[in-house]
Amino acid sequence: MSETRILYYVHDPMCSWCWAFVPTWEQIQRELPSDIEVVYLLGGLAPDSDLPMPEQMKLTIAGYWQTIQDRVPGTQFNYDFWTQCQPRRSTYPACRAVLAAKAQAKNSDEEKILEKAMIKAIQEGYYLNARNPSDFDTLVAFTREIGLDAEQFELDLNSESTEKKLNDEITMSRKIGAQGFPSLILKSNKLAETDCVNAKNAKSAQWQNVPYDYNDASVTLRSL
Repeated sequence: MSETRILYYVHDPMCSWCWAFVPTWEQIQRELPSDIEVVYLLGGLAPDSDLPMPEQMKLTIAGYWQTIQDRVPGTQFNYDFWTQCQPRRSTYPACRAVLAAKAQAKNSDEEKILEKAMIKAIQEGYYLNARNPSDFDTLVAFTREIGLDAEQFELDLNSESTEKKLNDEITMSRKIGAQGFPSLILKSNKLAETDCVNAKNAKSAQWQNVPYDYNDASVTLRSL
């Protein structure tokens, strides 16, 4: 019997709880068993919108930030965002930016590097530097800062291909049982002999929601 395992990290780059999870998630990845591959999957928090965020929603989300800081010590937020920017309840542009960054990779290893680089740029720009990742110009600026081709990025950001990839990832995240962001879901493919008449081997996919604690990487590592 052979086994391959994939740990899906379902997220949104503008999810504040995902931002709080960064230090613990990085530790988890450093200490994962060698047979587990990590795959990032965009879940899509809020669809495209050009409407300014209502005042009550601003207060609610700013309140979430404070709750996160209370529950996850060390998490930082720049509350200037709420006065210096025009917030919109729209995270899909940031999600597409991650895919557009990956599109410039020359191979799968570089894809992962560019994926993480764009996620980091979005999160740090948003939460630490009061920049709005819902804005096209902000996303293009991030692209330049991480050394990508800004003109190609602009073409890819809202292309049909990128839109399809985002929809596919959102659909998959729901299909495999993601429950909010972040979600950790482990897939194990087991190849084993069966008693089937027409097959010597059968492939069964097992999906498992993996527990996590924002302050303790061992909660996840013990379950793998």
